[in-house]
Amino acid sequence: MADKKETAASEVKKNKAEKPAKKKGNPFKKAGKAVKEFFKNFKGECKKITWPSGKTVLNSSLVVIAVVAIAGVVIFGIDTGISAIIDALVSLASKQEAKDAAEATANIILPIIMG
Repeated sequence: MADKKETAASEVKKNKAEKPAKKKGNPFKKAGKAVKEFFKNFKGECKKITWPSGKTVLNSSLVVIAVVAIAGVVIFGIDTGISAIIDALVSLASKQEAKDAAEATANIILPIIMG
């Protein structure tokens, strides 16, 4: 069993030894080649693109503008409605507070006057 482990370990060492050494070279040349390859591939990919016609772009743009306008109107309506509801609740609450304040003032002043 120990022999199997030793042979497996020696095979791993052999595989590591067989790996090619890293190429040493000018890093600027490597970077230049990589950039050149990138733009070459980029140009090839751009040629594969199917560009839409002007009419298609115009139609798509009009649809987007219409949807945005409709969404804006809907959001404006919801916002206005919610604001009106909140204003009505605040007004109702302030009227109730004024009524309560008047009653409290009357309860304090009347005994003094009558007293």
